[in-house]
Amino acid sequence: MLRNKPAREGQSIDTLIGPQVTVHGDVVFSGGLYIEGHIKGKVLAEEGERAVVTLAEQGSIEGEIRAPVVILNGRLIGDVHAAERIELAAKARVHGNLHYRVVEMHAGAQLTGQLVHAESASAIVSEKLAQASA
Repeated sequence: MLRNKPAREGQSIDTLIGPQVTVHGDVVFSGGLYIEGHIKGKVLAEEGERAVVTLAEQGSIEGEIRAPVVILNGRLIGDVHAAERIELAAKARVHGNLHYRVVEMHAGAQLTGQLVHAESASAIVSEKLAQASA
């Protein structure tokens, strides 16, 4: 369970969604969110907050994730927008696109979707804006 998992340095768990819990709707959080249960909706970090969302091996999310740091080890159906970093652990099963600045993918992780580098996406938008104004 939770107490058996070592926390990364500087990472705390402020909110836990346990394995017996299913949330229907959006979850807005700050700090550390650890998901062992199931969410059918968006997972959104509050603007301007240092936030980490961790999806445990037995957890699942059907919806979009927007947070600075996203660590996945469970099942996700939806896109991820991580301002800082995405980590796909060995048991991660992702069906969606990952928008990232830094990505780390462990052996065994599965991704069905696209990897979109954040700086690349912003460069494309800037280029399109420049073309539109010319």
